[in-house]
Amino acid sequence: MSAVSSRLPVFPWDRLAPYKSTAQAHPDGIVDLSVGTPVDPVPELIRRALVEAADSPGYPTVWGTEELRDALTGWVERRLGAVGVTHANVLPVVGSKELVAWLPTQLGLGAGDRVAYPRLAYPTYEVGARLCGAEPVVYDDPTELDPAGLKLLWLNSPSNPTGKVLSKEELTRIVAWAREHGVLLFSDECYLELGWDADPVSVLHPDVCGGHYEGVVAVHSLSKRSNLAGYRAAFIAGDAAVLGELLLIRKHGGMMTAAPVQAATVAALGDDAHVSEQRVRYADRRLALRAALEGHGFRIEHSEASLYLWATRDEPCWDTVAYLAERGILVAPGDFYGPAGERFVRVAFTATDERVAAAVKRLS
Repeated sequence: MSAVSSRLPVFPWDRLAPYKSTAQAHPDGIVDLSVGTPVDPVPELIRRALVEAADSPGYPTVWGTEELRDALTGWVERRLGAVGVTHANVLPVVGSKELVAWLPTQLGLGAGDRVAYPRLAYPTYEVGARLCGAEPVVYDDPTELDPAGLKLLWLNSPSNPTGKVLSKEELTRIVAWAREHGVLLFSDECYLELGWDADPVSVLHPDVCGGHYEGVVAVHSLSKRSNLAGYRAAFIAGDAAVLGELLLIRKHGGMMTAAPVQAATVAALGDDAHVSEQRVRYADRRLALRAALEGHGFRIEHSEASLYLWATRDEPCWDTVAYLAERGILVAPGDFYGPAGERFVRVAFTATDERVAAAVKRLS
């Protein structure tokens, strides 16, 4: 175990603890804009579906119920514009972080293989490569990578942490490049329904993938769109051959989404109203925080989608973290997401309306 853990970086959030203590000492309490965890209620129709499925004494299946697979294929076609999606093109997973962390291992990657991800990125892409002994590689433009030994290419649009969105043209070019060089492409699209100044597009859209899914898989989560982070509800969609292999492996590993969560997922994907209502909450918080930060001398870059503002005062990120902590506001330092973020902070707008208003007041 020590040999495996020694491959991994220090868990980044542990480094934030002293600054959290400082923020908590504020007379009006902490405003935690760091992790980006949902705080609003789980919609009633989803909770009702979970409760009604609570009497589930038998083992669930890894592939999920037929109703779940119908819900997944229907949503992928309706929301992403994909065509010809069958049950073989979808697979539920136990939260998207589990999938990201263990995908390289489940693909059989190891020493001598390379896993690529954006220069500014969710840290778990690197963790997944290191867990299986593969070489992590960062990029600015993936089509400039040496494809030799490159077995897995991660895209992330909208981006965590920057909120940057890849255009349809960029996605089409990258998919074509990956296919030309035989590189498996996984696109993390967990923030796709949270576009503000851009309209994010999936790699499964026929204009991007040509209407077939060879070598392409999209990752989606209900954590943010439906406030289901506590449910661990997510899924992947795309290349049937890849998903079929992962299904066999995950059956042996017992990677089963709980039966009540499967039922809740069906309810969540069948309703758009609660997603629209949650978008309005986030849009209001985003607008208020952005105006307050810019009025306080911050510059916001990208941030056209997702649940974060990518902000800078043109100083080392930990200086900014300390500065805001003194005002009772906790944010994530940009270097959590790679050295290229060393002069930025990531500001989540997932706090309650009352806490966001408190942050705005402190910055005014």
